[in-house]
Amino acid sequence: MLYYFLYPLHVKHTFFNVFKYITFRTFGASITSVLLCMLIGPSYIRLLQRKQMGQSIREDGPKTHLTKKGTPTMGGGLILLAIVLPTLLWADLTNKNIWIALVSTVLFAVVGYVDDYRKVVKKNSKGMSGKQKLACQTLIAFATAYFIYMTRETPPVLKFPFFKDWSLYLGAFFIPFATFVIVGASNAVNLTDGLDGLAVGPTITTSATFLILAYCAGHMKIAEYLQIPYIAGAGELAVFCGSVAAACLGFLWFNTYPAQVFMGDVGSLSLGAALAIVAVITKNEILLALCGGVFVMEALSVMAQVVSFKVTGKRVLKMAPIHHHFELKGWAEPKVIVRFWIISILLALITLSTLKLR
Repeated sequence: MLYYFLYPLHVKHTFFNVFKYITFRTFGASITSVLLCMLIGPSYIRLLQRKQMGQSIREDGPKTHLTKKGTPTMGGGLILLAIVLPTLLWADLTNKNIWIALVSTVLFAVVGYVDDYRKVVKKNSKGMSGKQKLACQTLIAFATAYFIYMTRETPPVLKFPFFKDWSLYLGAFFIPFATFVIVGASNAVNLTDGLDGLAVGPTITTSATFLILAYCAGHMKIAEYLQIPYIAGAGELAVFCGSVAAACLGFLWFNTYPAQVFMGDVGSLSLGAALAIVAVITKNEILLALCGGVFVMEALSVMAQVVSFKVTGKRVLKMAPIHHHFELKGWAEPKVIVRFWIISILLALITLSTLKLR
């Protein structure tokens, strides 16, 4: 919006030429997002408390979590607000990728809202049934993948990091593949959101990493130099990624241990989808699995637990997802959180290093 109204003024006032640059607008969106989140946060939390939007706690979970019962949830609404408004304010709204990312993120948030609403109002910690949630996610992800495919700006190929010439042409199969990536990432972040600030930390590092990847993919000269696919218009997603990272950073002020508010599914489902959509558009689906390794680890731990119990009748972990396993082994909650953050930072650095390893 600012780009649309202020950049044309550069003809008379050269200062407004800064709005041309994605880097400047990314910084602007990030700062706006953090400030918006931190300023509105206290009022938003009080509103949730007045509406009695308290978190239900799994009865089979760690006993230390029972003290968290009643902590306001659905804080993801604050994150969503701090993503959408700054992006609308600072991004080039003529860019199709921005609208695909924003609309899809909001739709995933709606699914999360319905799930959270059932948990809070009906006092059911399970919320929507697994089939209902998966069906809604798949429908939205499929529509998103279809629109990305139809823009013809993102090539329907799977790129392999570390190898400049390795790629797999997907053709129309790109749509179900992208659907799988988006739904998988959405649920992986959702599974990670089990401790105070646990999901927020890796989301910050992953979105910040994809800010750089999106900018490089959308810059013809940089993409050519790094020998990565050039995606016209993808650079504008840096503004979106900056808003995501900054919104999570602002939310962490209230979500850090001991949390004043939880993001709920309205936050976790939408954040996972947002990261995946950027990865799909910029052709970095494999790097998403690497950079978001903490999310992958959490999802695989649940899958391993379920398969092991059904096949052998035994559990490979004390409890899934894996962060609960470490809690039951005696790790204090802050230790689990910070160590997972450290792993996420390391994976982000490895991901960025692949830009020079082609």
